[in-house]
Amino acid sequence: MDLSYYMPTKLLMGENVVEKNKSIFSIYGKSALIVTGKNSAKSSGALDDVINALNSYKISYTVFDKIMPNPTVDVVYLGASVAKENNCDFVIAIGGGSPMDAAKAISALTKNNVSKEDVFNSSKYHDIMPMIFIPTTAGTGSEVTQYSILTDDKNETKTSIASTLFFPNVALLDAKYMKNLGRATTINTAIDALCHAIESYLSKRNTSVSEIFSLEAIRLIAKEFNNLKKYDLDYNSRSNLLYASSLAGIAIAHTSTVVVHVMGYPLTYYRDIDHGRANGLVLLQYLYKVNESYPDKINRLLEALNLTSLKEFDNVISSLLGEKENVSLDEIKKFASNSMKKKNVSNSIVELTENDLIDMYSNVFLK
Repeated sequence: MDLSYYMPTKLLMGENVVEKNKSIFSIYGKSALIVTGKNSAKSSGALDDVINALNSYKISYTVFDKIMPNPTVDVVYLGASVAKENNCDFVIAIGGGSPMDAAKAISALTKNNVSKEDVFNSSKYHDIMPMIFIPTTAGTGSEVTQYSILTDDKNETKTSIASTLFFPNVALLDAKYMKNLGRATTINTAIDALCHAIESYLSKRNTSVSEIFSLEAIRLIAKEFNNLKKYDLDYNSRSNLLYASSLAGIAIAHTSTVVVHVMGYPLTYYRDIDHGRANGLVLLQYLYKVNESYPDKINRLLEALNLTSLKEFDNVISSLLGEKENVSLDEIKKFASNSMKKKNVSNSIVELTENDLIDMYSNVFLK
């Protein structure tokens, strides 16, 4: 049996986890860069909790709150310059996938002299600042992965930098930071986590170990389908989704994603469709393709989902996503061509051509 497993991030989860574990911050230095967006860290209460923890150990901090959805190369270089100017020792990321992904790049660019032309070349990174991550959404799993995904304007897509250096040192998970999330964000991030888990399970690189994480994440998220539809989630439901998101993150850290994420990227880049929603829109098309060659794997997936057919699952996802966007055939052809350039297409357990991708997009948006 060929097998590998590596997850160096210390994961701590529970109510008031930041306060209960505030001594962790003192391990990594005397000056922190807090990487976040404009609103989520403040509105969730996570920023106040972190600042109180830092103050209790007299750790200075600089707040860098310029991270936008789908962060750009320019913004991570700006963040690195702020870290250098303030002599920061470590980075604290608070937010969803965008602040966490950006924080990884900022941490690496602070310690390595890398040109913008080489920013996506993981071999250029040899050191990184310590990182503590506090997610405020339950979807990305970035707190337990080695990926930093940034907007790649040169290639008109989103591209990841992958390096084991990018695993955060510590992840602090508390579902209370998600209690005020809106319906769309809650659903889109849950679907993103579900896609991570399913794509990992249906990846060429799936192993008996990664499958443990992916199938358990699928089961946990499926238990919340009705609560997501009603948008009626208590602390326990939020905790289930947050835990599932991290489990799915651990899974893709070992297997990566497949064609679903690849096909979602152009929808986000060109049409500004939320990342999780974009993945959910095309997810079932991959499952229908896999079912043609691997019905046993799909049956096991349906068992984890507690559903009886892919059609039933299609109905669940459609009810969560609502009305689909209008995408033209010309756009679809462009998106398919763009997607075929991404290496994760070949990570799918079924072989796919550009025409297959055109058909899959068309089944979503033209029927």
